[in-house]
Amino acid sequence: MAFDFTLSATDGAARTGVLKTPRGDIRTPAFMPVGTAGTVKALTVDQVKSTGADIILGNTYHLMLRPTAERVKRLGGLHRFMRWDGPILTDSGGFQVMSLSDINKVTEDAVTFASHIDGSRHVLSPERSIEIQADLLGSDIVMQLDECVAYPAEEERARAAMELSARWAGRSKAAFGARDTQALFGIQQGSTFEHLRRESAERLVDIGFDGYAIGGLAVGEGHQAMCDTLDYAAPMLPSDRPRYLMGVGKPIDLVEAVARGVDMFDCVLPTRSGRHGQAWTWDGPINLKGARFAELDAPLDPDSECPASRDYSMAYLHHLVRAEEILGQVLLSWHNIAFFQALTAAMRAAISEGRFEAFRRDFRARHLKETA
Repeated sequence: MAFDFTLSATDGAARTGVLKTPRGDIRTPAFMPVGTAGTVKALTVDQVKSTGADIILGNTYHLMLRPTAERVKRLGGLHRFMRWDGPILTDSGGFQVMSLSDINKVTEDAVTFASHIDGSRHVLSPERSIEIQADLLGSDIVMQLDECVAYPAEEERARAAMELSARWAGRSKAAFGARDTQALFGIQQGSTFEHLRRESAERLVDIGFDGYAIGGLAVGEGHQAMCDTLDYAAPMLPSDRPRYLMGVGKPIDLVEAVARGVDMFDCVLPTRSGRHGQAWTWDGPINLKGARFAELDAPLDPDSECPASRDYSMAYLHHLVRAEEILGQVLLSWHNIAFFQALTAAMRAAISEGRFEAFRRDFRARHLKETA
């Protein structure tokens, strides 16, 4: 395996450890801020790094359309282009093709789609996705191309997508080959059908990957259905490799997924929330547009190491949001990324100290009302 993955402690099914990469260690459980188009929206890489993020995520679909993967390669690769010297995971582009492009046609060979930017036609095959991620962008963790179906999905549709994804997994592995400084993750599919998830996992393990992702969740199934699926889906994946839950999620989703053995997460939620006036806290989300914050001369979190959380009053943040000032979006995005990093750090500590279940109970009591 390209990267060493070592577990330092377990508490129930929850695990904490380190995934070692040539560009730095990834402490797990890990939350990966999403840098879709070569930027974690509204933040500099220095701000992102200051929150404690070990790794960020880049997006094949967006970067292949603009500025193009070939241009990024000519400019020294994605790390140099965006000034991030830590690890980068790139997703394969499959999810965005299904959700964003105007027209997409899936065949055995590839997916053909029209750009949501200018309508230009593109073809993305497993081999082309690997080329873009590994050879042109130069990412550290590469994802296989897969087909993700929306929820709810008929069993027949879910099976077809799972089987195509499994065949594409084999092609992705063949195209990737053996590399010392980059890792390849396979993606489990199967919607909310246990037997399909099992078959998917078995086929991926037969191929052999450096890590395994759980795909096809966070597509509208809701918190409880996600948890129910993870109850059986996560243990199907090898315990000695990292498990990555794609596109998740709210803080309560992270805690409940860690309780089921998941190690890695990504989601646009912290920055998207921040751009719309929402701040995530230990007691749930708050909307800074609300009048009750107009004269609240206290920071979001006086104990935080993040300046956005510690040094600005909620009254000031309320003013920035109401006035639609760009700084409001910057500060709330920074605060939210810092909160998600503090949450994963708190989970790592709780697992290491054998008190994760107590942490989870307390967190659920404060946050579960938000998932209804």
